[in-house]
Amino acid sequence: MRRHVVWKAAALMAALTLSGCATYSPLPLGSGKGANSVAKLSASTAEMPTPALASHRFDPSNGLDATEVAILAVANSPELKVRRDALGIAQAQAFAAGLLPDPQLSITGDIPRSYNGGLTKAYSLGLSQDLSTLLTRSSRQAAARNQVKQVNLDLLWAEWQTVAQARLLFDQVLTLRQEQTRLKTERAALGRVEKYVRTALRAGNLTYEMASAGLNAGADVRKRLASNALALHQAQASLRNLLGLAATVPLQLAGAPYRPQPTRAQVQEALADLPKRRPDLLALQAGYRSQEAKVRAAILAQFPALNIGFNTARDTGGVITNGFSLGITLPLFDRNRGNIAIERATRQQLRDIYQARVLTTRSDMQRIVSDLATLDRQATALGAHVRELNAARGAAEHAWHARLLDWPTYLAIRSNALAADLDLLTIRQEQATQSIALQALLGNTDLATSRSSSAKASTP
Repeated sequence: MRRHVVWKAAALMAALTLSGCATYSPLPLGSGKGANSVAKLSASTAEMPTPALASHRFDPSNGLDATEVAILAVANSPELKVRRDALGIAQAQAFAAGLLPDPQLSITGDIPRSYNGGLTKAYSLGLSQDLSTLLTRSSRQAAARNQVKQVNLDLLWAEWQTVAQARLLFDQVLTLRQEQTRLKTERAALGRVEKYVRTALRAGNLTYEMASAGLNAGADVRKRLASNALALHQAQASLRNLLGLAATVPLQLAGAPYRPQPTRAQVQEALADLPKRRPDLLALQAGYRSQEAKVRAAILAQFPALNIGFNTARDTGGVITNGFSLGITLPLFDRNRGNIAIERATRQQLRDIYQARVLTTRSDMQRIVSDLATLDRQATALGAHVRELNAARGAAEHAWHARLLDWPTYLAIRSNALAADLDLLTIRQEQATQSIALQALLGNTDLATSRSSSAKASTP
């Protein structure tokens, strides 16, 4: 009767164990084609990482402005999706760190080969538990919780960087389209000069040496147009990829570029409490706390491992016994000293990484502030120069058509005006790049902006 009770108890425990097991379900790979239209992209502003994005009215029907591009990038960036998967892994690891180890059940049986002398079947039933893991459980849980915080903050920082990248690509595409329009206008204007030069060349009024300047001017513009087209293709492809769009989807961009202008007061305020707001610095702090917990766990793990168990048995003579077992690891050689040294060295490395990141960030912010001041002065001076050259170009064009100006002088004036126009676009692009980078370094992506408009105006 007792034997049946033992086997029924073992069967019941096996059934309870199997009832909590996970089941397998396949997860097929996707096609990786991307969305074939902007309308098929989803974006919930309530889940945006900054108040400015969360409060923006999302309406892509009349083109995407700089903020809507940032919203779609955060919601659909393939890289951010991978980072969110990493957060899920960290959360699963934190869950695993809090689980207690399963007890070990052992069952053995002995069957006599003869039954002479009243022998009977023997069995042994034991249940044991490793208690050493309980000693480090709280430290492991603390390490895992801080690891989740670190991954979550790293994700937030990646979202902020994606917002900055989306705004930069938006500005790059607009700038390259403006350059393209300007170069096409120049190509059309130079086409009339080239026609005049070729006519004079065929008539023998010009030598090839004299005509080379007129022919080369048009060739140079066409070369610039080709280079501009390649750069525009790359910028648009990068923006489509960031938004999760297929390669053939047209990009209808609207509104003005995003041009933040943090004041010196905002910069100084951000520098004062930088480690309290920047997600990447907060993530490093969480990672350091996680490593502190790992050091504590490694130190606690040097104590002897303890395994305790209880058993009941019956021998072939029918004698039933109850007993217990106790296993202790003797800390004579290892004592977990290797792991303790590794965890301490890792902690020191994380501490130095944090110090280096803060120092580099402060230095970069000061440098960008100085660069922006220089770029502002340069843009102001060049803007005045551009207006003068544009006026000169207009006057020269009128004089050339009236045959009051020779074509080499006309081409020289046009060339200078074109170079100044393109230089001004380049400087404005660099201003946008530096100011967006500064805003990201400040740890605040919602600073007030200037030279930007919330109203949409479709761009070519």
